[in-house]
Amino acid sequence: MSQNRRQFLNTLAVSAGAAVLSEAARAEQHAAALPLSCNQYSWITFYAREGKDWGKDPDASLAEFASTGLKAYEPAFNNADEVLKLLPVLQKYRLAMPSVYVNTALHEASEGAKSIESVLSIADALKAANTKIIVTNPSPIQWGSDKNKSDEQLTRQAQNLDELGAELRKRGMTLAYHTHDVELRAAAREFHHMLLATDPKNVSLCLDVHWVYRGSGNSQVALFDIVKLYGKRIAELHLRQSKGGIWQETFTEGDIDYPRLAHALDGLGVKPHLVLEQCLEKTSPKTMDGVQAHKEDLVYVKKVFGGNLF
Repeated sequence: MSQNRRQFLNTLAVSAGAAVLSEAARAEQHAAALPLSCNQYSWITFYAREGKDWGKDPDASLAEFASTGLKAYEPAFNNADEVLKLLPVLQKYRLAMPSVYVNTALHEASEGAKSIESVLSIADALKAANTKIIVTNPSPIQWGSDKNKSDEQLTRQAQNLDELGAELRKRGMTLAYHTHDVELRAAAREFHHMLLATDPKNVSLCLDVHWVYRGSGNSQVALFDIVKLYGKRIAELHLRQSKGGIWQETFTEGDIDYPRLAHALDGLGVKPHLVLEQCLEKTSPKTMDGVQAHKEDLVYVKKVFGGNLF
């Protein structure tokens, strides 16, 4: 299985950024004004392919990022100090930070309390950034393991997720629940429980489109069923495309029918924050660098979702 963002973060400790949104009922109104963003993880994979470390020199990394025409960045933070280090660089390149990704471990009481405290300290550090959404993907028991959480652990995780979302609401932010493929195992019980056992006012959904597609056995049926079930809770989309199940270098036509997805969300009256995350894996094509790839991404995003994101 391909390495995911969390595994990179645990080994690279790359700094990245956070976000603010109001309660779920107001998410659509705010998201409509947010510029198209791009997550750091895609850049990590492009840099890694070239033997480079994204974020080792934040100034040089974000200079390349800005050269693509992207105006907003979704970094990942492990602690509040990383926020303070990143803010001046974002300001230098006039990059907004509407959303951020944070790590959490919420399925045990002690770890959950520590994670909540950590995320709230990051949120407080983000007040000056005008960020809107904080995205989190609660950790599995062990990355790469086939061990699923117990019912007790899932219950605890949902309680902690709801508590975190309620605290972020007090700070004017929205918590968006994110998944990889692990949460879709065992009849997707982890995925469904996190949404059914939490208050929509406290917990929105960051729909990582391709991880849901891949986690359900490369199924658009499952993907669009999830949109039908939870579409009104989608505050953010992570955008990635594959062909023949393999992640491509650019966000373009492929396995997932993104025009259909855009139409479905329009039908629900939902305007999620859009975040590019067109990552590489071992079998991905190798024809261009990250700058060129992300320039091409912008063309297809504009075609599918409209041009008022730039």
